[in-house]
Order: sequence, then structure tokens, then C-alpha cells
Amino acid sequence: MSVSHKHSHDGGHGHSHAPADFGNAFLIGILLNTGFVIVEAVYGWMSGSMALIADAGHNLSDVLALLLAWGASVAAKRPASVRFTYGFKSSTILAALLNAGLLLIAIGAILFETLNRMAEPPAVQGETMAIVAGIGIVINAGTAALFMRGQHDINIRGAFLHMAADALVSAGVVIAGLAIMWTGESWIDPAVSFAIVLVIAWGTWGLLKDSVAMSMLAVPKGISESGVREYLESLSGVEAVHDLHIWPMSTTETALTAHLIIPTGHPGDQFLRDVAHDLEHHHRIGHTTLQIELTFSACAAGC
Repeated sequence: MSVSHKHSHDGGHGHSHAPADFGNAFLIGILLNTGFVIVEAVYGWMSGSMALIADAGHNLSDVLALLLAWGASVAAKRPASVRFTYGFKSSTILAALLNAGLLLIAIGAILFETLNRMAEPPAVQGETMAIVAGIGIVINAGTAALFMRGQHDINIRGAFLHMAADALVSAGVVIAGLAIMWTGESWIDPAVSFAIVLVIAWGTWGLLKDSVAMSMLAVPKGISESGVREYLESLSGVEAVHDLHIWPMSTTETALTAHLIIPTGHPGDQFLRDVAHDLEHHHRIGHTTLQIELTFSACAAGC
């Protein structure tokens, strides 16, 4: 039996390798949002607006999320070591999972206070709500724009979605503030706060689901296991494919291992290079390991 491995690390293909450098975007987003959290919390307390305080709490969780995502993106670029042979690439997956957890905590805290205020809505300064939330629209939308070009990375996509959702939430608070000014009805504030919780929960569910799937080494979104299998089985000389595994190494890099049964013998290094190239360019899999076998062993049927 002839066995050969081909691990593709060819450079020059940015769509499946290390993430782009968003260091400046993270720094600007963190500074802007930290400042706004302080302003929003102070004016939320002064005006009696739970909607503003809820949005401030959400923005605080987003600052922590940006810090985690930034730290993970930096760690992912560290070289591999004897113990961590993949480096720290998977830290980006852990960051996404932790970010989802932070949002769940924020949802619980905001929902608890919102329900209390629904029972006895306090007087609220609608004008202050509208002005402060209007500033939030500008800050959050501007921060979201900084991450718009990194949607293929769940870490960057999470940052973008958080900021974009915050901009929409701030728009809702502006509308609530104006409505309170026109009607004088204080119940509008906790009602909007509850709507904010629903918006956060909706976005959190998607992030949580994706990050859990990646942490469980599920085939990444956008990659078809059956399509990859069909491609490998269609290769010249390949009689069968078994032990096919596709998993995320990080939020931007995907790995594959497979056994190819080729009775005619080893097809040569160029064959392996071509397969790795096609998997990278057509299936977004940048790290490929292939084992060539001459016969279909008993283990291949169920190992």
C-alpha cells in the first residue's frame, strides 16, 4: 500500500487564509462606543429612560465583544508551537462563543429591569432620549461600516451585526422619545426597551448557533460536504473516498482530510497540488491532507 499526504499551505489566496487586519477598526469602534456607553448611561439615568439604559447595556456588551474579537484576531496570527501545532487560530471561534454568552447575560439583565418598569412606568424625558439615541445612530452606523468588508469571518460579521443592530435600536429609541414627547405616555419607554431585548435576542441566536456549530467542528457554512465528496470521487483514478472530514480551524480557515482509493497507484505530487488548489479556489478549503490507498480496506467502510 502506498500512502502519501499533501498539506496545502500555499500563499496568495486571501479568501481562505488569515483574516484581514481590522486592528484600526476595532480600536476606533471600542473608543467610540466606550465613550457613548458612558454618555448614554448617564443621560438614561438622568432622564429616567430604561430604553436608553438598556441600549447602553447592549453597547457595553458590544465593547466587550469587540475587545474579545480583537484579542482573538491577534492571537490567531501567532505562529504554531510544539504544543499548539495549529497556533491559536481557534481562539476566534472561542471569542465568538463568548460574545454570544455575554449577549445572553445582557439580555437577562435588561429584561429583568424592563419587566419591573412595565409594572410602574416612571416619568421619562422624551427629548433627552431622542437626542442621545440620535448620537448613537451615527456612532453605531459608523462603527458598523468599518466592518462591512469582512462578512466571511464570523468574528467580523458578529461585530458588524452588533453595530448595525445597535444603530437600528438607537433609531427605535429616537422614535420612542419623540412619541413620549407628543403623547406624554411613559409606558412607551419600557415597551421599547422590551423590543430592544427582542432585537438583541434575535441577533444573539444566530451568533450562538453558528459559534456552537464551529466549536463542535461542524462543516462550515457555505461548504457542501456532498459537493466536496462528489468532486473527489470524480478525480481521475479515484475509485472511492472515505474518512472525509471537513472542519473549521478558525473563523476564516477550513481544513480537510480524506482517504482516496486509487488502485493504479500514487498519482504523483502534481495531482495532489492540483486537488489542493481546486479545493481552495472552488470550495474555500485552504488546508488539505489526502491519503492515497491502493485497496478498500475493511476499516474504510466504518472507521
